[in-house]
Amino acid sequence: MAKQVGGHHPFGNLLGLRIDSAADGRCRAHLEASENLFNPHRVVHGGALFALADTSMGAALYTLMDDQESCATIEMKMNFIKAVREGRLECETTVVRRGRATAVLESKITANGELAAIALGTYAIFPVRS
Repeated sequence: MAKQVGGHHPFGNLLGLRIDSAADGRCRAHLEASENLFNPHRVVHGGALFALADTSMGAALYTLMDDQESCATIEMKMNFIKAVREGRLECETTVVRRGRATAVLESKITANGELAAIALGTYAIFPVRS
């Protein structure tokens, strides 16, 4: 049985991050660009995009895990392609490969219909600790 995605996520709530859908190793999530997320150059901080991709990756992977499994980010790389000043940041994530102990995922973030960033992440999969 797959884990349910959602629930208590204080950091995601702080950013305004929302999971739109998660099923079958895929996730769609979004974040609205706002001044609260700007860096000193008045564009959305790369950390906000990184958090969007990382959270979306976790949500996508949870759809392929059972209730006795959990996951954690091992590493993640992001290429920033376009600065974002306004609009809706949409993230589409796909599990590229889910193995026994690790998984590789890819996220693409668009803003106003244009590619803004691409991320590749590796996650550890392990038994839930009681």
